Amino acid sequence: MTQRRKHSEKEKTRIVLEVLKGDLTINEIASKYEVHSNQIIKWKKTAIEGLPELLKDKRKKDVRLKDIEKERDEYLNKIGELTMDINWLKKKLGPYL
Repeated sequence: MTQRRKHSEKEKTRIVLEVLKGDLTINEIASKYEVHSNQIIKWKKTAIEGLPELLKDKRKKDVRLKDIEKERDEYLNKIGELTMDINWLKKKLGPYL
């Protein structure tokens, strides 16, 4: 029984880029690198599905994070104000509670 080969990320990337170039067919590339054509097709599909995440604009995430932090700070300030109001009311209405 033959042992499975492990392909490095660099090797997979090189193979997928060669497939995307389109100079050779998948079968030619499979023969060249001694990898099954179905495996190359899976790597290509995975690469294409992952591209949108890699090319996503990172700045939008930073803006959203800043909005969340600003909103959190506003809530914390409001909680502080309400806590002070409650403590004041307890102090003033203490005998009547």
